[in-house]
Amino acid sequence: MAQARAVATSATMFAVGVLSNLVAVVVLRVSKKEQKETTFYTLVSGMAVTDLLGTCFTSPVVIATYAANRWPGGERLCHFFSFSMLFFGSAGMSILCAMAVERYLAISHAYFYSQHVDRTMARLALTATYLANVVLCIMPSFGFGKHIRHFPGTWCFLDWRAMDPLAASYSFLYGGVMLALIAVTVACNVAVCRSLVGMRRRTRVARADVCEHEGSRRRFHKLSSVSSAAEMQMFWLLIFMTVVFLVCSIPLVISAGHKPDCPSDLLAIRFASFNPILDPWVYILCRKNLLIKGCERLKRTVGVVREGHARKVGWTSGQQSPPSCARSNPTSYARVCVASTAWNVSPFAATARRALGGAPGTFCRRTPGKLAFRIT
Repeated sequence: MAQARAVATSATMFAVGVLSNLVAVVVLRVSKKEQKETTFYTLVSGMAVTDLLGTCFTSPVVIATYAANRWPGGERLCHFFSFSMLFFGSAGMSILCAMAVERYLAISHAYFYSQHVDRTMARLALTATYLANVVLCIMPSFGFGKHIRHFPGTWCFLDWRAMDPLAASYSFLYGGVMLALIAVTVACNVAVCRSLVGMRRRTRVARADVCEHEGSRRRFHKLSSVSSAAEMQMFWLLIFMTVVFLVCSIPLVISAGHKPDCPSDLLAIRFASFNPILDPWVYILCRKNLLIKGCERLKRTVGVVREGHARKVGWTSGQQSPPSCARSNPTSYARVCVASTAWNVSPFAATARRALGGAPGTFCRRTPGKLAFRIT
């Protein structure tokens, strides 16, 4: 029973991780052209692909181990699994750090950024990141470090509690690199936050002092709003991704610094495995236009349900005429609400509808002794 539950849990996490990252890659691919061509979203796409590959390289081994109730391979598979864990962990953090540096240069050093940073530079940064992390993470396979299987024997990773000087040195090296990347990422995020706050204040002063004419004020407001919205969207995406990475990685760091505790180690590595599952949802949910469309669709659905319920209540209560203007649903004709005994007002309603351009609208006026109508 426990074995079946473990297999089901691992398979579910694998399926959700693969599906989430595939959705994120598709969402990034169908983004607006001007958004896809930015340096920042080139790095985001690299992060999505890295998370997808990390999930595909590690989760199947865990599922096979739980299903067979034994390690399916020998020492080579253990080395490959540990290398994958090390590589995709450090590569993801490196890309996140590159995104933070890119945002810092774009906000705080705009001239340098415009002259030297573009999509080609982003691709080179991704290539250099992958190569550097391959060199860093392959060292234990050549003796500088030690791979071992951890409880319950379903995953391999560094022996971070090794007493051997060489293995301990590599653990400190890998941990030091990760801490340096985290420090640079946090420092750049803080600097970007301060710069954005300063830009917002200067923008308000410029609007008040420079834009004296109404037309100029409108144009200035529109351009600055679009620019600030894009910058804030990228900033919040970076912040959320950093928070997700830290929350998922901190338990593993704490576990490595304490005495051996098998259940805690297993919980820590499971926390770390949630990072590539949560990252793609950060990409998706931080898209402003997607959020707006989702809210609009939800509002329309709720409105249709409420109007349908109100119409049903109105007719079942013995009403012999259509529901009132306040509750009537949009239709393709002019619905007339009569406050007197006169009914023949269709020509006037049709004229009013043509004057409104044929579009649905609300025009209901209740005056004692006169007609009240709604053009829908």
